[in-house]
Amino acid sequence: MALADQPKSEPVIGEDKLEQLMQRYQAADESAAAALITRLSPQLFRFFFAQVRDRSQAEDLLQDFWLRMHHAARHTYRAGEPVLPWVYAIARRVQTDNYRRRSRIVKHEFPGDKLPELPATVTSSPESANLKPSVKELLGRLPAAQRETLLLLKVAGLSLEEVARATGTSVGAVKQKAHRAYVSLRRMFGNES
Repeated sequence: MALADQPKSEPVIGEDKLEQLMQRYQAADESAAAALITRLSPQLFRFFFAQVRDRSQAEDLLQDFWLRMHHAARHTYRAGEPVLPWVYAIARRVQTDNYRRRSRIVKHEFPGDKLPELPATVTSSPESANLKPSVKELLGRLPAAQRETLLLLKVAGLSLEEVARATGTSVGAVKQKAHRAYVSLRRMFGNES
């Protein structure tokens, strides 16, 4: 079963159970590693997919995350600390590194052929003028920091403190980014109030 085909409602795992699994994983317990992968991959995939909006790229990011976790990061976990903010901080770094790598590649690539322009009838049809943009499109218009904050709060379900820890900012900064994102979304939806 592909990762994207997995059900979205995986059993909720307590923070104490995650800490136990992480400590066993640090001690090279293969079953703990498998359990962590099974439990965390679906929500990490959704986090990456919401960031890049491309299924194959999100799968690549998830694979990069687990490679980084296994080879370098698992030894940095400190027993007794919450696991999810630590995991999302690593996921965020993986996503940032991937973005930087892709920008360097794009910067040095030259387009071979120019794509043809869309006919005017396709871009300016009366039906498309009446459609409101989807939430996904509106999220894409937000600044990256605001979008990331909303995704961590609402998609990943982290608390304000956990988002602050994962992003390396203060709780106040997280609240401010979330508030600004909500205001921007309301404005984009046309519900200025």
